[in-house]
Amino acid sequence: MLSPKKVKHRKMMKGNLKGKAYRGSELSFGEYGLKALEPIWLTARQIEAGRIAINRYVKRGGKVWIRVFPDKPITKKAAETRMGSGKGNPEYWVAVVKPGRIIFEMEGVTPEVAEAALRLASYKMPMATKIVKRGEEE
Repeated sequence: MLSPKKVKHRKMMKGNLKGKAYRGSELSFGEYGLKALEPIWLTARQIEAGRIAINRYVKRGGKVWIRVFPDKPITKKAAETRMGSGKGNPEYWVAVVKPGRIIFEMEGVTPEVAEAALRLASYKMPMATKIVKRGEEE
């Protein structure tokens, strides 16, 4: 599972998910990519599930890049805890994904295999996605 080795601050504020992704919105490494169409917090488990789905389908063919990293800690208070007494402990890590962000990229496989693999990964994602090809993204 992806998570940072070391962080400056253990707990982080919620932030907001307004706006579009301008960074990371174009294919940089591969020929095919999976692009997010909705804003969401993507957990490390969801990213890992998508990666495994792609790798199982392509069976060691081609190369896959993960373009998002879960670097935001999400805290939770223990069950049946009274209000107050501070913020809860970090439970899991998320990547902040805005519309237009490329999540996965791949190359070295046929277009049919790439599309099928990215479709399998999109089923694991909790938001609407779109498969993009190099030169065709808007």
